Amino acid sequence: MIGVTDLRSGTIFEENGNLLQVLTYEHIKMGRGSANIKVKVKNLRTGTVIDKSFINGAKVNDVMVIKRDLQYLYRDSDFSYFMDPKTFEQINIPLNIIGSDSFYLKEGENVNISFLGNEALALNLPPKMIFIVEETPPGVKGNSATNVFKEAKLENGMTVKVPMFVKIGDKIKIDTRTGAYSEKAN
Repeated sequence: MIGVTDLRSGTIFEENGNLLQVLTYEHIKMGRGSANIKVKVKNLRTGTVIDKSFINGAKVNDVMVIKRDLQYLYRDSDFSYFMDPKTFEQINIPLNIIGSDSFYLKEGENVNISFLGNEALALNLPPKMIFIVEETPPGVKGNSATNVFKEAKLENGMTVKVPMFVKIGDKIKIDTRTGAYSEKAN
């Protein structure tokens, strides 16, 4: 058992037979009385996201999760395929478990994945990843007085809003939690 005050983003716990991963954590203390802990959690088996509230001092069931670094190989219509670089064992993970995080997978790169036994639960992406801009219209001169954005298509097929100074071939950092432009990369 772990206390709800120890829940942080990425923590996985079990409640009523469901495996839940914490997405956001908020500690709320109002005047008198006990504090409330509000978390946004994702059910790792169904993919649904819900808000939960706990009173301070509550406990949840801890889950012993093993994290493994696997190399991403490719995906088809149903699965993404990974390889353990130590044993060369291939592991296929259903796309419904990976969800929208599949946009961030690059062939040949290592990805950290959480497992419960032999069951893959979730990808553990870094907070920011670098991608190359493949398509974007040129910036208009003199249109930089305010935060003006334009559409850009990245090497992974994602479309994001970027500042006007970004051009084709630039490397940019994308926040994997929100899918938004973060900064220009070197």
